[in-house]
This record gives sequence, structure tokens and C-alpha cells, in this order.
Amino acid sequence: MDANVNTQFCGIIGNPVEHSLSPAIHNAAFQKLGLNMVYLAWRVESIKEALQGLRALGNFRGASVTIPHKVAAMPFLDHVDPTARHIGAINTIVSDGGMLTGYNTDATGALHALNRQGISTKNETVTLLGSGGAARAIAFALTMGAQVGRLYLLGIEEKERVTLADDVRSKTSTNVIDAYLDEAVLIRILPETRVLIHCTPVGMTPKVGKTCVPPQLLHPNLTVMDIVYNPRETQLLRDARHAGCRTVEGLDMFLYQAVAQFELWTGRSAPADVMRAVLESRFT
Repeated sequence: MDANVNTQFCGIIGNPVEHSLSPAIHNAAFQKLGLNMVYLAWRVESIKEALQGLRALGNFRGASVTIPHKVAAMPFLDHVDPTARHIGAINTIVSDGGMLTGYNTDATGALHALNRQGISTKNETVTLLGSGGAARAIAFALTMGAQVGRLYLLGIEEKERVTLADDVRSKTSTNVIDAYLDEAVLIRILPETRVLIHCTPVGMTPKVGKTCVPPQLLHPNLTVMDIVYNPRETQLLRDARHAGCRTVEGLDMFLYQAVAQFELWTGRSAPADVMRAVLESRFT
């Protein structure tokens, strides 16, 4: 369908965004359902100015929000969904007549990806690497919905990490332990960890080949999930596979959070099979 004066548009807000496959999957989904919509990619440094500009455009329908704006965008919205406010981060904006509402579909996307492979985190020890917006969503998904036994939060940014740990402790009954992300800490906690979830940009295109976890620390009793989806097999997942770990690709989480976004923007059931096919075609 050719764009015209009535074409509604969505896009991804982040920095960097050059690697994103969101335009490919959402545009394929719009086309499949015959919707007069288009999805773009916007490299944004100032989230405040970006949202002011988008709000002024009548055909703006919504956005995906990614690194580093998932927390920073919240003060500039008119409304935030209660679940997203509880988490303290958004990854989705819906525009209705210029009124902007924030949602978070990362949490359900992560749990769906784990559940799809039959992986339960109930009463298990889980280690989360990172403390940004995606880590926030997954931490609350694990402690509220999946009822983990113990949660280790490891990150580089001390203020961000401690704030997240305190938020989870204050809103759930989970045993949460936060620490600086380094090899010495990993040596101590990985032997008891059963599910390791990586939520930092390390290893993402174009800086492939990097990992936060020395490969010799991985063990066969560990399930490793990396939310990075480009490349499809990160260095961490490659190392985990060689160590005999179960692995969960970021592609699954990415798909399911995108399905939820599509449905928020359109009010229609997303053609998930089409979206998955587009994703998988980029890695074959």
C-alpha cells in the first residue's frame, strides 16, 4: 500500500537503532493485514525533544522505545500503564490524538520466551545481568509472575543497580541480592544459578564477539537466555551451547514483545507467524 496523507506511522526510538529489525517485522505485519501504516527507525539522543516533535504530528500512532530511553521517556508521557509504572520503565508508546501512553511488553515477552521452551524459574536461583530498562521489566516479571526463589542483580552502574534492587525488594517478597558485575562475583554465584539472563548491550551488533561471562564459568545445569537478538547467536549463547547449557535466543523475546506492541497500536491480532518468518529470514 502506497503511503498517503492518511498513513499512520510508528517507529523505534533509541540510540543506536541501525541494527533493529523492528521496521522489517512491523511493516510486514501492517502489509499482511492491509493496514495503511508504516514503521520507521529514529536514532534519538534527546528523548524530550523527540517526543515533543512526534506529539505534534497528527498521524503518529506509536513507538517502540529501546536503549537508552526506556526509563528516561517516562516523565514526558501523559499516562503510564499501571504495570509499566510498577516496573519503572516502558518500551512502548501509544499515541491517541496526541496523548501519549507508555506500556511495557518486555516483561511478558521474556516470560513467554522462557515458557515456550518449558523453562520454569519458580523457586529457582536466577541471575540477571544488567540494570537498565529491559532488566527492570524482566526483574519484575520474574519476581511477581514467576516467583523465583532468589534473584541476583549484577550491573556496572551502581546507582541504577541499587535503585532497581531496592524497588524489587520494596514491591515483592523475593530475596534480592545486588552486586557489581565482575568475574569474581560470577565465580561465586554462578555455581548455584539455574537461569542466567543477559540484559546488557554487550555482544550486540556491531560489537559481536564480546561477552560479560567468562566461558569457563558456564556449567551444564544452567539455562542461559540472552535478550540480544542481533546476532541471533551471541558469543554468550555460543559459549553456553558449548558448555552444555540450555539456551534461549533473544529472538523469541523480541518477537513476543513486538506482537504485543502491534496489538496495542492497531487493536488487531498480530500475524505472529509472518513476523517470525521475517525475523528468521534475516539470519539464514
